[in-house]
Amino acid sequence: MTPLNLDDVARYVELNIGAFHEKRIASLGRLKLKDVLKRKNPYMYRAKHVLTAEQIIRGIVDAHISSNEETLFGDWLEGLAIFINGQVYGGWKSGITGVDLEFDRDGRRYIVAIKSGPNWGNSSQIGQMKTNFLTAQRTLRTGNSGLQVVAVNGCCYGRDNNPDKGSYYKYCGQRFWSFISGDDQLYVELIEPLGFKARERNDEFAESYGQMINKFTREFTLEFCDEQGAIDWTRLLRFNSEA
Repeated sequence: MTPLNLDDVARYVELNIGAFHEKRIASLGRLKLKDVLKRKNPYMYRAKHVLTAEQIIRGIVDAHISSNEETLFGDWLEGLAIFINGQVYGGWKSGITGVDLEFDRDGRRYIVAIKSGPNWGNSSQIGQMKTNFLTAQRTLRTGNSGLQVVAVNGCCYGRDNNPDKGSYYKYCGQRFWSFISGDDQLYVELIEPLGFKARERNDEFAESYGQMINKFTREFTLEFCDEQGAIDWTRLLRFNSEA
C-alpha cells in the first residue's frame, strides 16, 4: 500500500474534469426536439395547464440534463476512483463484464462494480450485477483455484448501513472512498479539487443551454402552435401518438 498523495488527486482532477464539462455541452448539441417529444406524455402537460412553448421546452431539456449529467459524472467518478486505487493499491480497470475495478489487498482479489449512488438499480439490475460477480469469480479462479475473490458494489455517495449483502458487499459514500484509498476522510477531501474552474465551465454550459432553449422554443412554436400562439394540443398529440 502506498499512502495517497492528495496533490496527485488534484492534478488528476485538473487534467480530466474538463472532459466531463465538454460532454455536458456535446450532449445538448446532439439533442433533437422531435425525438424527445415522441418520448414525452402530452396529456401530462395539458393536465398541468402548461400554456407556453418555453415551459414545455425547459421541462424537456432540464429532464434530459438531469438524467444525462448523473450518468456522465458517474462515469467520470468511476475513472477517478480507479486512478486513486491505482495510486494506493495498484488497482486497474477490469476487462471483465460488469466489473469496473480490480485490485489485490491482504491476499484477496477485490472486484468492484462502481455506481454513482446507493439507489442505482431495480431488482432485475441488481440481479444482473450478482450474476456478473459470480461469473467473474469463476473466471478468476480458473487459473488459480485458491484465489479468494471478494465482490463489492461501490457507490460514490450516500449511505448503506448494512454493507454485507451475503454474496457481495455494498460500500457507499465514506465507506467506499475509504475502501479504495485507505483514507477515511477522502470523501470530504475530494470536494475542493472538484471545484476546479467550475464557474468558468458552467458559464460555457449556460450559454449553450440558453441557445438550445431558444432554438427548441422557436421550433416548437412553428410546429405545434396556432397563429395566435396557443399550443395546438391536437397537432402535438397526433405527432406523438397517431398510428
